[in-house]
Amino acid sequence: MTNVVKKKYLCIHFSIYELKKTIFFKTTLKRPSLKSSVPPHIALILKTLPTKPGVYRFLDENGKIIYIGKAKVLKKRVSSYFNKNHELGKVRVMVTKIADIQTTVVDTEWEALLLENSMIKEFRPRYNVMLKDDKTYPWIAITKDDFPRIFATRQPDKAKQELFGPYPSGRFMHTLLDTIFEVFPIRTCKMISQHSRPCLQYHIKKCAAPCAQLISKEEYQSNIKKAIEIIKGNNNNVIKQLREEMMQYAHAWEFEKAQLIKEKIEILETYKGKSVVVNPEITNCDVFSITMEEDAAYINFLRIVEGSIIQAYTLELLKINDLYQEDLLLMAMVEIEKRFGPLSKEIIVPFIPEIKLDKVTFTFPQRGDKKKLLELSEKNVKFYILEKRKQEELVDPNRHANRILKTLMSDLGMDRLPERIECFDNSNTGGDEPVAAMVCFINGKPDKKEYRHFNIKTVVGPDDFASMEEVIFRRYSRVLEEKTPLPDLIIIDGGKGQLGAAYQALSKLDLQEQIMMVGIAKRLEDIYKVGESLPIYIDKKSESQKLLQAIRDEVHRFGITHHRKRRAKKSIASELDQIHGIGPKTKDQLLSHFKSVKKIKEATLEELTELLGPAKAEILRKYFE
Repeated sequence: MTNVVKKKYLCIHFSIYELKKTIFFKTTLKRPSLKSSVPPHIALILKTLPTKPGVYRFLDENGKIIYIGKAKVLKKRVSSYFNKNHELGKVRVMVTKIADIQTTVVDTEWEALLLENSMIKEFRPRYNVMLKDDKTYPWIAITKDDFPRIFATRQPDKAKQELFGPYPSGRFMHTLLDTIFEVFPIRTCKMISQHSRPCLQYHIKKCAAPCAQLISKEEYQSNIKKAIEIIKGNNNNVIKQLREEMMQYAHAWEFEKAQLIKEKIEILETYKGKSVVVNPEITNCDVFSITMEEDAAYINFLRIVEGSIIQAYTLELLKINDLYQEDLLLMAMVEIEKRFGPLSKEIIVPFIPEIKLDKVTFTFPQRGDKKKLLELSEKNVKFYILEKRKQEELVDPNRHANRILKTLMSDLGMDRLPERIECFDNSNTGGDEPVAAMVCFINGKPDKKEYRHFNIKTVVGPDDFASMEEVIFRRYSRVLEEKTPLPDLIIIDGGKGQLGAAYQALSKLDLQEQIMMVGIAKRLEDIYKVGESLPIYIDKKSESQKLLQAIRDEVHRFGITHHRKRRAKKSIASELDQIHGIGPKTKDQLLSHFKSVKKIKEATLEELTELLGPAKAEILRKYFE
């Protein structure tokens, strides 16, 4: 940071006090307020904080920076850590470790963003958002010499090269380079030496032979400038310049040179046609979209130049703190500006940020082509996440499942990973043919050989509570008897009533302390624990919630299928069993041949006689008539 910049900032530093006592926060349904637990010296600092934009730094008792953040109003933002309850356990732990607070005041919120970004990269605090490394992406590099070389690299060097990128799509980058080399004769060799004769590249018109002094420095640099314009997406400007040159040669009767330039224009027009053109009316703008997950945020960036998408990039931020969408989006904008140059004057976003930027307009489109651009960006994020998941599964098939199970363990407050989950559901129609079903998921995947059906034996009538108690008791009595593995988690498809009945059955077996049990209500998808009146809060869009719902849906499907088969079997059996003179073997013979009672009724006397003989055929005919 230069001395000039340093003078802009008012740095307020408070002495470090020794933290005498560490405060631990217990995760409960209603957490105690943090306000009464603020150490006296921290409370004093909070009272004297400035009401200006700036950057704040939290330090631990050893003087090490553990978190860096920016704020529109420092006093308001920093105080919020100590006067509100935080959902994320990591934030609550961080607050207990704060022994000192430092602030740096700046003029605008955007300056705060820039300063925050540079400080995070310098100090790499433990509780800050971490930017995923992208060194594997290729760049287009242009050397800084009299006759520059253009090439692709994965080892960018800002000191010696002018860089463009990175390019997530290597295919797009190489197509771009191929177009440039086809239009402009730029050298590809690594070193220039003075040769009297040019090499083969010159003779096949792939190089202008600067080594043999067959092109001037000015003309070569002009080609490089045009190539840079193409890389930036300004194809129309290059085409316009080439057309002017073509007309000049044509007026001078140098038709061969004019023809060569015409061919270059055609190549550029073809390349432009292959690029993703969204709308010629949309000139220059940037598009940002964001998708939040449990431990990460994904921000997609599209750059539109002259109606075409010339750059697409997805940034991954690993969430450590409880930052809002706006904070993460603005952090991504700072990073994108450092990598790809200044942001466009118009930025299309999924919401309007509170921050104001000079000469930049935020647009939140509701319809039209700009809305489609935003949807395209969001689709890119989804594909990026999907591809990432697939790659993770290829490298480690259990990684994705383990992540979801860890999240579920945290959401339910379990002390071990729910590797084996068993889920139960009752099925009946007005108390008729009551059955129950159990499905088993091991490491987040269904294990169908462990599925079980239960016919209710002791319960009379439509009593779901008693039926659930019977099934749970029967299931785990047998598990204990056969010494087979107990589940880590039991899910009951039902509300607090079914959950209570199942818990009573576990208590009779003295298993209530060994197995976690939850119920999932049918109407609002709420998750209940035994003995708690209010449901557990789980994000409805989270992967753990989706896993619970998938398991519940699977047990419902498995149970209802068994119930329907029993009802159908009973319906068929009752009608044929009423026919005097038709025994079980004859009944099986009829059903095997005709497949249903309906087809038996529709069969002719001749068909029945051929199958059963005249006597039994006559009995069936008289009964159905």
